[in-house]
Amino acid sequence: MDKRDLSQLFRERLKLLLARSDQNQSAFAASVGIDRSALSQLLSGQSTRLPRAETLLNMASTYNVSLDWLLGISQDEGLASEIRESLEIEEGTGGFDRTLLAVWHAEAAGTKIRYVPAGIPDLLRTDAVIDYEAGITRKNRESQIDEKDYRIDYNRRPETDMEVCMPRHMLEIFAKGNGVWSGLDESARREQLAHMARLVDDLYPSFRLYLYDGRQRYSIPYTIFGQIRAAIYVGEMYLVLNAVTPVRTLTRHFDNLIRAAEINAHEAAAYCRQLADGPID
Repeated sequence: MDKRDLSQLFRERLKLLLARSDQNQSAFAASVGIDRSALSQLLSGQSTRLPRAETLLNMASTYNVSLDWLLGISQDEGLASEIRESLEIEEGTGGFDRTLLAVWHAEAAGTKIRYVPAGIPDLLRTDAVIDYEAGITRKNRESQIDEKDYRIDYNRRPETDMEVCMPRHMLEIFAKGNGVWSGLDESARREQLAHMARLVDDLYPSFRLYLYDGRQRYSIPYTIFGQIRAAIYVGEMYLVLNAVTPVRTLTRHFDNLIRAAEINAHEAAAYCRQLADGPID
């Protein structure tokens, strides 16, 4: 799911909160700690940027909805009080091994990590794809390579247990060079899929990739570290939940994605190889 889809869903839920509040835009904006012009921008859809984490938390707390509902993770509105007290914000800078994300991976060693990526899973990307994405997103190429290498090393450890679940159509779009991938040449796309197949084979069964039908299921990117922590990817930062209840809610959401998978872990490498070798429509 890209930023436009995420911001559109957030905007729809923000409009619903505004309608329920029975307030004008100025009063609603004041109630969540922003000015009216900022609220108008969020409602207009002119930008894909989400508000700051503090604003998201104020909205959830003031109007008694859960943060995962506001961000589109769940249809259950729930309550925000427990989440508000247990939230951290992480903005990764520098090499991946020096971020809190690396610390959380290390802390979760020996437990299951569940991961819904925003695109091609970080550890499965080729350098060519990293270069291409760095050119689009302006993210640092070296830090992305650091992250890829760290994650591969992590998944080679004997105690690692990681499940990754992503929409099947994301790989199909990539294979055809559609959307953001239109500028990446066919040979680089085929090599990426072949590389992905080799790594999925090599890392199985400690690393297991599942593909679900993105037309039937929906998820924003997140990672669950065992039973103690979940990190939700929101643009250039992570909202990190440490309370038991939201982590369990995300775990149930992930397990439902796994149950709905059309390509199971033992089939994933062959499917990637099929896309790498097949005709480009």
